[in-house]
Amino acid sequence: MKITINGKEEVVRKGMTVAELIELKKVNPDAVIVEYNHDFIKREAWVDIVLEENDVLEVLRFVGGG
Repeated sequence: MKITINGKEEVVRKGMTVAELIELKKVNPDAVIVEYNHDFIKREAWVDIVLEENDVLEVLRFVGGG
């Protein structure tokens, strides 16, 4: 199944949740926020959102600096 992550089309398995995708990508969940189909979603909802064909995700990392 094809979805778009950070502007790149990728193939993921059917039935995958946002939480599983974040884990698969080895992303620290404490350091990112996720935009799912143009809406920011709370981390608690990641386990309930099952990805579907043509979904669009943006995974944004927090970056410190000064």
